[in-house]
Amino acid sequence: MFVKPGQRQDDRDHPLAVRAPTGRFISVLGEEVPDTQFWHRRVRDGDPVRPAAPADVVIVAQAGQPWGDDQLVGTDAIMNWDAAYAGVKVIDLTGGVAGPSCAMMLAQHGADVIKVETPHAGGDWSRILGRTYEDHSAFSVYGTLGKRSVAIDLKTKEGTEILWRLVKGADIFMEGFRPGTMKRYGFDYAAVSEREPGILYYSISGFGQTGPLAARPAMDPVLQAFIGIVNENRGDRDNHPHRFAISAIDMFTGLLGFQALATSLHIQARQKVKQGRYLEASLMQGGAMLAVIRMIAQYLERGAATRTSMPNGVFDTADGQLNVTMVRPTDWPPFCEVIERSDLLGDPRFATHTARGGNLDELYGVVRPVFKAKSTEWLAKRFTERNIMNYKVNSYEEFLMEEQVLATGIIAWLTQPGFSELVPMPNIPGLPAFESGTKRAHAPTLGQHTREVLREHGFADTEIAALIEKKVVAGP
Repeated sequence: MFVKPGQRQDDRDHPLAVRAPTGRFISVLGEEVPDTQFWHRRVRDGDPVRPAAPADVVIVAQAGQPWGDDQLVGTDAIMNWDAAYAGVKVIDLTGGVAGPSCAMMLAQHGADVIKVETPHAGGDWSRILGRTYEDHSAFSVYGTLGKRSVAIDLKTKEGTEILWRLVKGADIFMEGFRPGTMKRYGFDYAAVSEREPGILYYSISGFGQTGPLAARPAMDPVLQAFIGIVNENRGDRDNHPHRFAISAIDMFTGLLGFQALATSLHIQARQKVKQGRYLEASLMQGGAMLAVIRMIAQYLERGAATRTSMPNGVFDTADGQLNVTMVRPTDWPPFCEVIERSDLLGDPRFATHTARGGNLDELYGVVRPVFKAKSTEWLAKRFTERNIMNYKVNSYEEFLMEEQVLATGIIAWLTQPGFSELVPMPNIPGLPAFESGTKRAHAPTLGQHTREVLREHGFADTEIAALIEKKVVAGP
C-alpha cells in the first residue's frame, strides 16, 4: 500500500490497525505490541507504507484528510522513550573516538547504525589502539555499542557500489576522513544529497573542513596542545605542561555532534517534506567549547586568571593523596581548623584571599607537611564535617568499587567478544541500564554483520561469497 496525497497515518480505524483480543494493536508484521512501543513515522506522498522496526504500527487514514497545521504525520500513540530514533537509518563511516561515540549515541536511542569500516588492517583504527582483545581495544568497545559492523573496501569499484546501496533510504550519513577524501571517493555531500535529498550529512575532523590546518591529522592530545589546555594544565611540582590522559575533547565533541543531529531530526519530524542539511564538527571546536570558561578567563586576564580560592589541589597524606577544592574565601578559616593551624589566620602573608594568592608557594610550603603527617581518612572526615569539598584520590578500580557507585547503579558489567572478563560500562542517562546479550550492550566484531546487512540490501548469498573471496568485503 502507498500513501496518497492528503492521507495521514494516525487513524486507528483503518483496517490495517487491527485490534488484538487483549485490546492491544497489531503491527503490519503481525506482532502484538503495547501502546508504549508505537512509533511515529513521517512519510512523503507516494512513499510505501512499511514498518521502520518490528514494533512499528503503520496506520493509514481515509483519503482526503488534511495534513495537520504542524505537518506532523504519525500515530497518536506514545513513542517508546527507550528508542526515540527507532526507524532512523545511519551510515557511519567515522573512526577513532569522537565520530563513533556520536553514532553510538544514536544507536543507543534506537537508530539502526551501520558501521562501515575497512576489512583491512584491523578495521576502524580505534580497534588496534593500545592493548587489543581480538577485534577490540578499550578505545573501540564503547564507540561500537549497539551498532552493526559491515567491512567494505571503499577503494574498490564494487565497494563503492555496495555503499551506494546502503545509502539508499538512509536518514544520516556520517564520515570522519580528512577533508577532501569523501569527494575523491565520490561520497561528498553534493553526491549523496543528490540521491538522498533529505539526508543529514555529518562530517567530523580535527581542525575543520577549511583553513590552513584542515588537511592535518589530529587527535585529542594535539588539540589539547593547540587550544591551550596543555599550557594551563601545569604540574604543581614541576610547572611543566601536561595533557589530560582521558579523551575529553573526543568525547565532548561526540556529544556535540549528537545534539546537532538530534535537533536536526527534531526539525525534520515537523517538515512535510524532509529537508536535508550538511553538518560539521571538529575537535578544535569541541575543545574550545570544553575549555570555554578557562579560555575566557585567561584571555581577559592575560594568562593570569584569578584563582577561585586557595589552597586547592592534591595533597600527599601519610597513606595516600587527598584532593581538596575550596570555592569561597570563607572556606579558609575552617580549612585552618581542619589542619589544626588556626595561627595561620593571623599571618599577614595568608590573612586575605589576595595575600594568599601572592604568597602561594610559601602557603603550600606550610600546609603540605601538615597533610603529609595525617592519614587520608582523618583529613577527609574533618574537611567533610566543615563542608569543604574533598575526596581521596582513587584509581579507576577503586572508583568502580565505591559504595556510592554501587548504590546508584551507574555502571553495568558486560560480556564482550574478545574479553576474558566483564567490562565496566557507564549507563546512559535516560535509558535503561545495559544488559549483556542485548543489542544495545553488544560491541560488534569487525564485519560481524556484513552478510546480514548485504542480504537486507538485495545481495544474494552467492554474490556475498564472491565479494568475500575478492576481499571486497569481510565477515564471519
